[in-house]
Amino acid sequence: MQGSSIRMYSFRRARPVPLLVLTLWCAGVAAQQAGAASAKEQPEEAPPTVVEVAPVLIEPAREEIGVVGNLMAGESVTLRPEVAGRLASIEFEEGQAVEQGQTLFTLDPAEFQAEVARTEAATRLWELKYERARDLLERKVMSRQEYDESLAQLQTARAQLALERVRLAKTKLVAPISGIVGLRQVSPGDYVEAGHAMVNLEAVNPVKIDFSVPERYSAVLSAGQRFTVRVEAYPDREFVGEVYAIDPRLDEANRTLRARGRIANDDMALRPGMFAQVRITLATRERAVWVPEEAIVPRGGEQFVFRVQEGRAALTRVRLGVREAGRVEVVDGLKEGDTVITAGHTTLRDNASIRIVKLPVTAAPGV
Repeated sequence: MQGSSIRMYSFRRARPVPLLVLTLWCAGVAAQQAGAASAKEQPEEAPPTVVEVAPVLIEPAREEIGVVGNLMAGESVTLRPEVAGRLASIEFEEGQAVEQGQTLFTLDPAEFQAEVARTEAATRLWELKYERARDLLERKVMSRQEYDESLAQLQTARAQLALERVRLAKTKLVAPISGIVGLRQVSPGDYVEAGHAMVNLEAVNPVKIDFSVPERYSAVLSAGQRFTVRVEAYPDREFVGEVYAIDPRLDEANRTLRARGRIANDDMALRPGMFAQVRITLATRERAVWVPEEAIVPRGGEQFVFRVQEGRAALTRVRLGVREAGRVEVVDGLKEGDTVITAGHTTLRDNASIRIVKLPVTAAPGV
């Protein structure tokens, strides 16, 4: 009995040890399950999106519009005789520069000289008759009416003489302006009628240009405004002109406003009749914000960029201005010192983590 009690006692003393282990094991399993559940409740952040970026640039911006225009001579004249006659001489070379007042054509003056001589003789006769009439009137042997008739005849003769002298002077055609003569349409010996086109004369320094702008720009177009011109003959050259006149009336057919400008042409490179591309500067901003064109993200009719902010992408609404090749002006939404994402933003969301792989080195303005 005593031995049996001892064995029983030994069995009861060994039993609590496995229970303690089991309890501790169960507690560990429960803690692991609770940790796993807690981890599942907290979503993992997506890995950073790889992007390329570029800093904004601060450079001047010019707001411009482009239109087409036609070049014209500063002044253009077609010489036409006012009297008919045979062409006696041509006193210029085609294509040469001539001065105002220089004789270009001479018609045969013989007939006109004869008319002047005849009228001079008739006028002299009426002058003598008038002298006698005045003497007779003073002696009161001629009526006042006869004296007045004699005076009128003299005045008529003098007017006719003046007319004949003017006609004689018109046998010489002189340059009304300084310029360059074109290709003549007559030859010496031709009989030309009054009004027959003989040669064109063009003043081409400066030249004029006519162009039209849409109605919405009529409020900002003004006399004195500068513009630039390019022509097909000189594709790498830019000519500068200035608006000097604006039509007060809009074209009702296409709602455009017509303007006219002058362009210096010292080397005679520009010719009347050329087709020209005109760019008119409407406004200039000296410190404009520029970003690469690929940084712009259009969404729902508005424009955005992703701005880099503390390692994340900040979606920023912007308002755009002037566009140039490869870049665009931002007039609102960005400032100097900002950096924008230029590549990798196709699936990017606001406040997403980013990893920059390329930061272009941009030369300073004017370098």
